[in-house]
Amino acid sequence: MEHKHITQNLLHTVQAAYCGNADMTNFAPFPDDIKPQAVAPLHEHCCDVFLNDTGLRSERYHDLQQAIRNASEVVHWRDTYKGTDISDDFMARFGCYCIIGDDAPFTSNSIRLWMVYMPPHLYYPWHNHPAEEMYMVVSGSAAFRRKGCPEEELLEGDTSFHTSNQPHAMETFETPVLCLVAWRDNFHAPPELT
Repeated sequence: MEHKHITQNLLHTVQAAYCGNADMTNFAPFPDDIKPQAVAPLHEHCCDVFLNDTGLRSERYHDLQQAIRNASEVVHWRDTYKGTDISDDFMARFGCYCIIGDDAPFTSNSIRLWMVYMPPHLYYPWHNHPAEEMYMVVSGSAAFRRKGCPEEELLEGDTSFHTSNQPHAMETFETPVLCLVAWRDNFHAPPELT
């Protein structure tokens, strides 16, 4: 399957899932200014972990999960926390690639959109960023923690909103988790561990 077809299918399935979730569309409308852009694929070990994970099962977002998998070899996997004090184990297993934004197959002026994957038994430490953020669980489950809020276990279709610079963390236990993550405003300040 050629790259253009893979990424167009990814965008189509992302849009359907995003627009079908009221929390996501209330956070930010799906952009109408999307343009394709060239992206140099970058493979990281976390891609292999993701592709070999047999525990991800989605009833509602099966097509999206498959489109995210199908695009794994043609996207730019991120190493957001390279050079920080985060563990090598986290770097090897935490998966993220951008769908709309920098180093992504598509661009927009209104939002940034990523996939985020965590295998079982992984802790994503407390961090924050100026951009407001909305997580939507595509498959699996995780414990979501936000400063000033009770911990929540989120499942397929559930969402978590993070205000600007609100510290947050997440953790998986027996099951992996796959999410769509949207940012609005202040796109160019990266996450910082807190």
